[in-house]
Amino acid sequence: MVHQQRSQPRLSRTGDTEDMVMSLAPRLAYFAGVARTEHVTRAAQELNVPQSTLSRAMVRLEQDLGVDLFARRGRTVSLTPAGRTFLTSVERALAEIGRAAEEVRADADPATGKVAFGFLHTMGAETVPGLLHAFRAGHPRVRFSLVQNHGEAMLEGLRAGELDLCLTSPVPDAPDLVARRLDEQKLRLVVPADHRLAARRRVRLAEAADETFVTLEPGYGLRRITDDLCQEAGFKPRVAFEGEEAETLRGLVAAGLGVALLPPPTVPRPGVVELTVTAPRAVREIGVAWRAGHPDTPPVAAFKKFLLSRRGSLLP
Repeated sequence: MVHQQRSQPRLSRTGDTEDMVMSLAPRLAYFAGVARTEHVTRAAQELNVPQSTLSRAMVRLEQDLGVDLFARRGRTVSLTPAGRTFLTSVERALAEIGRAAEEVRADADPATGKVAFGFLHTMGAETVPGLLHAFRAGHPRVRFSLVQNHGEAMLEGLRAGELDLCLTSPVPDAPDLVARRLDEQKLRLVVPADHRLAARRRVRLAEAADETFVTLEPGYGLRRITDDLCQEAGFKPRVAFEGEEAETLRGLVAAGLGVALLPPPTVPRPGVVELTVTAPRAVREIGVAWRAGHPDTPPVAAFKKFLLSRRGSLLP
């Protein structure tokens, strides 16, 4: 198929694609309206724009593309072969824009919108399900996109716009984020059931200085807290195994592969004993974080308000 070309097109075929799109985009709905009615006056009435504005927009569109899109007979027009080819893609693009607009409006709907919510793996079994159950009592149709990850990854998700809110530890201190402390969780020294300290109820962390530790990988908040607490107790932990999930570490402890500093389990784990650490004070702070200066949709604002209302009573 041969398309008739105009002389001296305003935009080169080898020109910058982004510039081309920016130039053409505002006139695509006008083009689709004229193509649908095949009449400039009727299209102008349907689109609620002056006829002269619409006519000039179509002329400029053809000049920018360098091809004739319409064959004209007074105010009546018909599509050229180039116009029909162009219309197929334009209608597809406008439909996609319409779907995207509906999606973002739906996500922002106060009653049925969506919240992208991140949280630590250790909060997934009990804390977060309880929070969502309580929140949905008053907001039964709000939808959630849930992401479990370690702290640093979730903060990057916030910065990238992939998350609206996240529960994390330690509570971040960064100029591009806002964070609020919600609660604190005691950490315990977890030892095998046949360990020399297993008969104890309390222990100073310094008493584990010669032990082999199993920990989360670097980048996890709990790993940083473990390293800091051991340093405060006067030693650097000898790490034999690094993992990604607290219950896996408990399994390693039960197998006699080391000891670990961990938050309390949801369900007691056989084969291990959990000791209260008397010194240093072994806790981790839990906080909620979001992007600074970023406007909230109504469902995000409602869930943020709910989380802040749970300050001091976040954890079961």
